Amino acid sequence: MTPPPARPGPDPASVPAVVPFRLPGAGSSRAIGLGCTAVLLALWWLVTSRGWVPALFLPAPAAVGNALADAWHGRIQGGRPLLEHLQWSALRVFGAFALAVLTAVPVGIAMGVSRIARGVFDPPIEFYRPLPPLAYLPLIVIWFGIDETAKILLIYLACFAPIALAAKAGVRSASIEQINAAASLGASRAQVVRHVVIPAALPEILVGLRIAIGFGWTTLVAAEMVAATVGVGQMVLNASNFLRTDLVVMGIIVIGLVAWGFDLLMRWAEERLAPWRGRG
Repeated sequence: MTPPPARPGPDPASVPAVVPFRLPGAGSSRAIGLGCTAVLLALWWLVTSRGWVPALFLPAPAAVGNALADAWHGRIQGGRPLLEHLQWSALRVFGAFALAVLTAVPVGIAMGVSRIARGVFDPPIEFYRPLPPLAYLPLIVIWFGIDETAKILLIYLACFAPIALAAKAGVRSASIEQINAAASLGASRAQVVRHVVIPAALPEILVGLRIAIGFGWTTLVAAEMVAATVGVGQMVLNASNFLRTDLVVMGIIVIGLVAWGFDLLMRWAEERLAPWRGRG
């Protein structure tokens, strides 16, 4: 008995192509971001040029540009140029941020690997973390005076909590299989923490750093309320006292651009230091 003839398969040309699977949200959003920014700038120009909003509440882009030129050359209240204000603000924010990184990362890792450390540090961090900086600013002034210590400490406290909690959460990223594999190869507890736990926690730590520097710039204006004579936050507060809305908007834009630039730097560092993030 002869077998039945084989049926011809489908024509490859008639088989519909399968669309490659993409993760939700994958792809570049740069063009969309640039387009939305252009639309917002155009709306800003339209609203101010038609006079729909008084200049006291929303100055025109040209007025903000003129305010930037005046501030750059020191033709504002106080007579200090914008670059000097930026230098002092950056020193306060990044100095406090560096101190927070040096202390909060070890504390967060310790909370993640030790129940004793978690019991010691977790309650005070969780207690003060929701408090706005302006709530404990008077107490810091009473304790440390009105010099740079109070300003840096206020920004430091704003940066400390998110870094410590991110490091603590990142410790959980190390799987039990990785830990057992290292232990089976003879690794000590310290070696497991150094070679397994810390690399696994690194992506979460970097995200915590990005969040913390944002909190630092947010707290800057509150910190420079403490008898500051120079700084971008102080410049904005001083301009508001004289109803210089153009200077206020210019200062806000400058703070946002500096913080955004540092966030881009942190994203670049995250891609270099933790290239495996999101590939597991």
